Amino acid sequence: MPELTRRRALTAAAALAAAAGVPALVAPGASAAGHSHGGSLEPFDEVYKGRRIQGRPAGMDDTGGMNGMGGHHHGHGTGYAVFVDAVELHVMRNADGSWISVVSHYDPVATPRAAARAAVDELQGAALLPFPAN
Repeated sequence: MPELTRRRALTAAAALAAAAGVPALVAPGASAAGHSHGGSLEPFDEVYKGRRIQGRPAGMDDTGGMNGMGGHHHGHGTGYAVFVDAVELHVMRNADGSWISVVSHYDPVATPRAAARAAVDELQGAALLPFPAN
């Protein structure tokens, strides 16, 4: 019989938990409410703490029309673009449905709007600088 290692013990515990129907752990701030796993996310445009934050499906301009980008996706393939004072805030959707940004990378939130607000909070009045493309 193979020696019992920590890795095997943890693997066995995870398998037993999954078989028992224990719910998976979710990142803090990420709940099932407010996630739209399959559909498009609603655009937003508001002033938060004196900063204009906007979010919309990538390829859509301020007026709701297509901006000629040919469906180019911002936000690391999320298909959703977020802006703080007209500067793009790069966002990414995690596997669990939560969102992070380049400014608040280690604090997942439930929506792109919450990611924009978290970035404004983190910037504390500083300007968001454009993030260089690959």
